[in-house]
Amino acid sequence: MTAVTDEGHGKGRGDSTGKPDGREDGRWDDGLIARRAAAAEARQAEEAAPPTPAEDDAEPQVEAYGPADGPLPTRLDALRELVGLSRARLDRDTLAEAGRVLDEAAARQRLSSRHTVIAVAGATGSGKSTLFNALAGAPISDTGLRRPTTSQPIACSWTDGAAGLLDRLAVPGRLRRRPHPGPAAFDEALQGLVLVDLPDHDSAATEHRDQVDRVLALVDAVIWVVDPEKYADAALHERYLRPLAGHAEVTFVVLNQTDRLPGEAADLVLDDLRRLLDEDGIALGEHGEPGATVMSLSALTGDGVPELREMIGRFVSDRTAATRRLSADVDAAAARLRPVYVAEGRPGLGERAREEFTDRLADAVGAAAAGQAAEREWRRNASRACGTPWLRLWRWYENRGLPGSLDRMGQALTPPEEELTARQRVEQAVRIVADDAADGLPGPWAQAVREAAFTGAQGLSEALDELAVRAGAPGASKRSGGTETGTGTVPQLGGRPSKPPRPKWWPAAVLAQVSMTLLQIFGGLWLAGQIIGVLEPGLVTPALIMLAGVVGGPLVEWACAAAIRGPARRFGQDAERRLREAAAGCGRARVLDPVAAELVRYREVRERYVTVTEFSTTGR
Repeated sequence: MTAVTDEGHGKGRGDSTGKPDGREDGRWDDGLIARRAAAAEARQAEEAAPPTPAEDDAEPQVEAYGPADGPLPTRLDALRELVGLSRARLDRDTLAEAGRVLDEAAARQRLSSRHTVIAVAGATGSGKSTLFNALAGAPISDTGLRRPTTSQPIACSWTDGAAGLLDRLAVPGRLRRRPHPGPAAFDEALQGLVLVDLPDHDSAATEHRDQVDRVLALVDAVIWVVDPEKYADAALHERYLRPLAGHAEVTFVVLNQTDRLPGEAADLVLDDLRRLLDEDGIALGEHGEPGATVMSLSALTGDGVPELREMIGRFVSDRTAATRRLSADVDAAAARLRPVYVAEGRPGLGERAREEFTDRLADAVGAAAAGQAAEREWRRNASRACGTPWLRLWRWYENRGLPGSLDRMGQALTPPEEELTARQRVEQAVRIVADDAADGLPGPWAQAVREAAFTGAQGLSEALDELAVRAGAPGASKRSGGTETGTGTVPQLGGRPSKPPRPKWWPAAVLAQVSMTLLQIFGGLWLAGQIIGVLEPGLVTPALIMLAGVVGGPLVEWACAAAIRGPARRFGQDAERRLREAAAGCGRARVLDPVAAELVRYREVRERYVTVTEFSTTGR
């Protein structure tokens, strides 16, 4: 025991501080007892000091995208509604990116808005870990000649409260660091910065590249570190910079290792780098315009590092990086969805398309033929009522169905192909109106419009046949599977009577025809009596009476035919109109209304898409 004590005292006397053995600031340190006393003093000091709230609870957590009335929340709400309205029309892969953006926005909203997460990315040997250490002011990330040097993301947080953000990035606890005490650690502008050193994006290890892709999709901003040898690498530009061109406002591109370039070579390489970025579609933040920050430095010598730290400080203190990143993500998702939401021209169903569809259905149902048949029926009834008895007798003879009658001849002339063409006309009418409505629509919505039209058209032909049968259209009974009655009457349709109405002047015309017939009979009997000698001779008077009856009958019939021409035509037109309206109503209910509903649905999602793109920050 004595030897041990002496050894310890010997060490104390040999202390270079010149203070008594084991003492600091004049206090004695004898090991365990002194440590316990120091702990007790520390506890007393904490109790005496006023309570200080934890940093995470110092102020309430707020949304990362700024004020609630800003454009980003409105765009996110519109994008959420857009995805919800489109699930039944678009496949899951098409909406996958939009769903990912919504999920990441919700996740970022739940986390701290006082922190800005910036990733340092680069190729093998670009010096990104050296730059990471220079910004942190301490050798946190390993650097060396072994490749790859960085195998997992390493984070350095300037303030507390970033645990949730680092958990989201899946950075393990053993790889979470704080900056080295010094000017960089106490820089007020960097408070809230979370810097993440990523593995090499061109690493031979696949899992390293997967980690880079995963973290880049979650951070608020990226510092791309390139060197004079690989700044034009196609893998960097084609895989990362070009697809992320819309994220220019949250992108830093740093040309490192300028100490290796002689004279003005660094400026030439930097100009060429700007040219390549411009070709990639990345807006450059020059002359106060929003865009990517491009600069050159040497992380090894420290040349340009203070300038980069100052730029990062202004960027972090602005507290809008998360908003800019999410806005750019929404822009990218909207640009990807543009082909399935933006139509060419003004698609829809115009009045002309509706009228043409009605015309085709009316033609298929035989509305014009039904009107003509109704007009002929009116004329036929008028002729029967107002014609001479001898003509009515002849027509009665025809109606007996004897061979060679006109009715039989008319039935024999009925076109045999009408049953086939009627259904084809209906299908053609539906196909044409569906194509007109879908013209210019994006593929999925055009397909939805056509499906709505064809689904509604099922049973349309049968429904039109039923209307035609009820209206007595020629050939309708054949199309519907019935038999032709040959009566020529117009069955009731829309509350109208089944037979043409009889004008009030028809009884007068019938009375006139009866009078003319009686005159013929009276004159004939008078002449017959004179011929057989029963009556006194006098041929002039009975001949004139008989002639008046013979001539008067056709005159009355001719006058009636002229009088019924207008009413018959109006009756036929009315029958055609009623059948046409009935066919149009059937087509509207079965085809046009479902198509219009799909077009309304498209206009709703189109309005949501316009809202998503209205406040675009990238011009997409």
